[in-house]
Amino acid sequence: MSRDGVTMERIRRLAAARPQHLLLAEAGDARVVRAAVRIAREGRARVTLMGDPGEARATARGAAVDLRGVTLADAADETLVARTREALVAARGPRLVGEALDRAAADPLFQAAARVAAGEADCFVAGAVRTTADVLRAALWLIGLAPGVRSVSSFFLMVMPGAADRERPLTFADCGVLPDPDAAQLAELACLAADHHHQLTREVPHVAMLSFSTRGSADHPHVQKVREATALARARRPDLHIDGELQADAALVPEVGARKAADSVVAGHANVLVFPDLDAGNIGYKLVQRLAGAAAYGPILQGLARQANDLSRGCSSDDVVEVSTIACALAAARADARV
Repeated sequence: MSRDGVTMERIRRLAAARPQHLLLAEAGDARVVRAAVRIAREGRARVTLMGDPGEARATARGAAVDLRGVTLADAADETLVARTREALVAARGPRLVGEALDRAAADPLFQAAARVAAGEADCFVAGAVRTTADVLRAALWLIGLAPGVRSVSSFFLMVMPGAADRERPLTFADCGVLPDPDAAQLAELACLAADHHHQLTREVPHVAMLSFSTRGSADHPHVQKVREATALARARRPDLHIDGELQADAALVPEVGARKAADSVVAGHANVLVFPDLDAGNIGYKLVQRLAGAAAYGPILQGLARQANDLSRGCSSDDVVEVSTIACALAAARADARV
């Protein structure tokens, strides 16, 4: 579908209304450089590219883009390296020493995470070149988890195709981080995903805890985990509409939801789908993306003390722009909540 639909336009407006300071930690990648220029030009954020300024300029020349409006931060700057080293020592202590500490302190990814943790920037995005493990390591070591949160997780914002006024945004969680969440983790990520769905779409979240069973139609330890997670999520957030266990058709199709769970306000109307494990979530989002033509934005990390986003190494420049825009919109919402 077009990336100019109403859902992303709304998110662009959220980001532009309160521009955040965005750090992009892969200054030598042409996709990232093109995205940085576009984000800055369109006023979605204040953008800093972290890395080698000479490499960034050469990459920009090769990509035929002008870096005016984009700040370049030199990863070799002695002050930046020293401050990142201090942050790493404070975070890791004797677990990170010697050459490993030297490499991390000079690494633009860890420098970006340290700057976000210190409040010098609002969010960072990486993963076009670096692995998800690298991005998570930098975020967890230096930014850490939000108060009261047990695990970092992720979600995808899925926008189903249709005319602009017929788009259907859905939030899928977790599709990128937790391989086999236990009931408490599943409950936690469901509540986080619900809040993020509301922040990005302004819709009331209707959270479906997915399973191969609906309301006791089957019994299995996998089903029991989802039932327990549903009870925990409801206790944690009685203000949210959460139901489970529900099969996908009962969650999404009004006629099926009415037949299988007639008393549910979620069944048939779900817009937040919580998958029982990473197998189901990752397979599910890719099927919907590839077979239904949905736009898939993510994985968006959740549960951190400040915002950071991962990218797929197969991402396009447009993907970098949109995932960065979502990061900035969520960072702005977080800032508003602190006011």
